[in-house]
Amino acid sequence: MSVRVVVGGAVFDQGRLLAARRSAPPDLAGRWELPGGKAEPGETPQQTLVRELREELGVEVEPLEPLPGEWALKPGYVLRVWTAALRSGEPRPLEDHDELRWLPPDRVDEVDWLDEDRPAVAEAARRLRAGATAQAAGAAGGAGAAGGAGDAGGAGDAGGAGDAGGAGGAGDEQAAGRAEDAAEGAAGDAGGARRRTP
Repeated sequence: MSVRVVVGGAVFDQGRLLAARRSAPPDLAGRWELPGGKAEPGETPQQTLVRELREELGVEVEPLEPLPGEWALKPGYVLRVWTAALRSGEPRPLEDHDELRWLPPDRVDEVDWLDEDRPAVAEAARRLRAGATAQAAGAAGGAGAAGGAGDAGGAGDAGGAGDAGGAGGAGDEQAAGRAEDAAEGAAGDAGGARRRTP
């Protein structure tokens, strides 16, 4: 017996996973799933996902990669899941669903997923958490580099202060004049920075 593939979409946007609550058929109504649908003859999984999410949710997505594994549904059907990025549109429950939710990875267990979807949901949440961790590590590294540059700048300022002190009392008026000029220049730079910031 030939097996027909149902393609589910683990749709990601801003570090969240899209969940869709079934409104039909009656035995599935009220439970949550990764949206998607049956592949038509000759379609690739990516084509199926793009078409189904356009029809069901009114959005355009970009399929990314398949999650490992497949899960038996009713006789003759298996579920395979692809991750996908939301590219345009605001998801709306147009067909077979009555509610949608965006869930961060630490809240995916707040809804009652269909049993067949649970392994794929767990893997999708793991990938979202890994992505968030990598982003945070990158941001921390950038902040550390910026901090190092700030420290170097501070060291330069301290050196300047030492030079001014070394000038002695005879140069006090000149030093005061230079400090005043520097303060005016700094104020101008700050104003320029504000203007460049949208």
